[in-house]
Amino acid sequence: MNPITPIINGMAITFKHMFMKPVTLQYPSEQPKVASRFRGLHALNMSHDKAKCVACYLCPTVCPAKCITVEAGEDANHEKFASVYEIDMLRCIFCGYCVEACPVDAVKMTETFELANYSRKDFIYSKERLLEKK
Repeated sequence: MNPITPIINGMAITFKHMFMKPVTLQYPSEQPKVASRFRGLHALNMSHDKAKCVACYLCPTVCPAKCITVEAGEDANHEKFASVYEIDMLRCIFCGYCVEACPVDAVKMTETFELANYSRKDFIYSKERLLEKK
């Protein structure tokens, strides 16, 4: 066997891959396609200009990372609502249990995956930041 044959075979494979469609995504200008079942940033659904959350405490109960904080309040009609709803994204493992446990469909997970920040306090998402803007 000629010692140059493996080199030529390797070069042939290299040249074949050079002219194929590129697999690298030019990230900021090209956004990746996110799967429909992707679990990204949380959001609170709204109903009649207020959050749907009724402060039932099911989402912090089922959360394995214990990253959700809920405090209940009561309005003039004696209906419960979440006066405080916070998610610490540094602790969240994006399991989706909070979405499954919610009886009123108040919590959902969006397709947002760009969650980088410069300070730790920016990773705590309050009720106002989680409310879905329509």
